[in-house]
Amino acid sequence: METKLQKPFVINDDNVAHYATKIATWIAQQVTTAKRKGVVLGMSGGIDCSVVACLCHLAKVDTHLVMMPYGNDMTSSRSSQHALELIQKFNFAHHTFDIQPAVAALTITNVTFLAQAGTVNQALSQANIRPRVRMTYLYQLAQLGSRFVIGTGNMAERTVGYFTKWGDGAADLNPLGMLTKQEVYTLAAYLGVPDSIIDKKPSAGLWEGQTDEDELGMTYAQIDAFILAGTSGDESIDRLINQRIALSAHKFAAVPIFND
Repeated sequence: METKLQKPFVINDDNVAHYATKIATWIAQQVTTAKRKGVVLGMSGGIDCSVVACLCHLAKVDTHLVMMPYGNDMTSSRSSQHALELIQKFNFAHHTFDIQPAVAALTITNVTFLAQAGTVNQALSQANIRPRVRMTYLYQLAQLGSRFVIGTGNMAERTVGYFTKWGDGAADLNPLGMLTKQEVYTLAAYLGVPDSIIDKKPSAGLWEGQTDEDELGMTYAQIDAFILAGTSGDESIDRLINQRIALSAHKFAAVPIFND
């Protein structure tokens, strides 16, 4: 069954100022209504988290950025340098925590499941520990400071289920959830996100050299087109997107509860 998603608005160069203010106002209202002191935000040095950080800055919400490298991965990919460019430009408060020891402590070894699992499942199961550990750090910091964890997942990622369940998919509010990837870039240019962040290939940082589009087997432009027009323009990509929608449905559904 093919799926056509409904999107009630589109952000472009002509209306970006209006929507930047509107989203920022929404963020401020969410924080104020819940009587929170601000937000904590995982900062990878990528486009999505950088745009959310800038929207929080525009909203005048107390924002604390948290870099959570796995060993030296953010240094080797220059992500930490990109993140610091943003932090210094907007004077964000920030902390850095190396998650490698926590990930190592949580990684299962020498059990029957490992022998039964395929190589891909083993690699993904270990890689997905990282976003779940990062979210644990963020929620602890949020609770310590009476803050919200603010999410960064955009509509393109949500459409194909490209996030880790109970990891980067977990948040208290999400300002980008109805925005295509192109709309995120439009906001980035308007909000003054550094060019070093805008120009690099999107990556979830699951392993060295990983990029979103290579892993997905499609481009964000194709996913955006599917969202806006109901087709990517390529039937094989449309089938792949619909397959991903079906396979990731459990990520959005409420946990099934038995009720006699």
